[in-house]
Amino acid sequence: MTPSKKIRVAVLYGGRSGEHEVSLASATNVIQQLDRTRFDVVPIGIDKQGVWFLGDDTLRLSRDAERMLFKPDSIGQALQCVQPTQLLSQTKKSERIFDVIFPVIHGTLCEDGTVQGLLELADVPYVGCGVLSSAIGMEKDISKRLVQAAGIKVPTYRVINRGQWEKNPVQFSEQIANEIGFPVFVKPANTGSSVGVEKVKRAEDLTSAIRNAFRYDTKIIVEQGIDAIELELAVLESQEYGSDPQVSVVGEVRPSHEFYSYAAKYLDEKGAELLIPAPISPELQLRAQDIAKNIFNVLQCEGMARVDLFLERHTNEIYFNEVNTIPGFTQISMYPKLMNASGVSYSALLTHLVMLAVARHERKSQLSREYLSV
Repeated sequence: MTPSKKIRVAVLYGGRSGEHEVSLASATNVIQQLDRTRFDVVPIGIDKQGVWFLGDDTLRLSRDAERMLFKPDSIGQALQCVQPTQLLSQTKKSERIFDVIFPVIHGTLCEDGTVQGLLELADVPYVGCGVLSSAIGMEKDISKRLVQAAGIKVPTYRVINRGQWEKNPVQFSEQIANEIGFPVFVKPANTGSSVGVEKVKRAEDLTSAIRNAFRYDTKIIVEQGIDAIELELAVLESQEYGSDPQVSVVGEVRPSHEFYSYAAKYLDEKGAELLIPAPISPELQLRAQDIAKNIFNVLQCEGMARVDLFLERHTNEIYFNEVNTIPGFTQISMYPKLMNASGVSYSALLTHLVMLAVARHERKSQLSREYLSV
């Protein structure tokens, strides 16, 4: 770490996924809310083509600035193009301009373990889940399988790979209609923020939704649409190594759209009503919190995760929907709102996450990389 009192935090944002714009909004808040008495901030942006830019900490991000974020000519010397190897080179680790990286990047090629793997190879401390849990958390099919194996309910769903679909689309459509029925949700297996997700109520609309989902991934899931309340919980790893994570109060999302779509989350100011705490019984609150904690542990999450659940209206059964290992940090995002309602302010949350990253890296640095025969 830096010999000065402050820890230098590189906020990594942008990326090549469909959630690029969401990442910019999240990063704006993180940069503004990091405690400047404890941290110096180094913004690092990745544009939609995968080019990395090093920002100036004096750059004040705003909605207008975000639109110009990756146009260095428009903002003078605020940004400069850099190679990742320049920033992460192990041969000059002592000369790095940061001590820890805070990834605020969402979606594929960002949140799915790819960036985490790069940072592991470079021996850089970073905030949030590791390679395995990041990859599992992004992959809706695999995460559902693991959660279901742990005894937690998931809605009935069917997996379709693009090659299989192209060979026999009629067969798959008939199987979905006969085995699952309608309504169903068609989802790319590896996106977040509901990118590429559609609710299908009629068989004649299924093919179009599937084709749209295949624009974002080569593997999709078609999931039973259950009559349910959408619950979200924030889970935060404890600073005390080995202790249970902290689970927030339960929040409810009431979308004004057909479901909690990308538009409802980010484009429509009245796209959803967020209720914290959720108006459900204390017994259901405790049950949802216990399930969220179990999911966090089953998927081997570290740092943070937002766990999304369904509460079926007529049976009070709780189902796993998905886990988000780099949840949004925008002004309207549920993760920081839930933690704030649970006694952890936005700034304190960021400090907690950075210190978790530092502690994890120190523990892993003590592991042996050598094998000595006896």
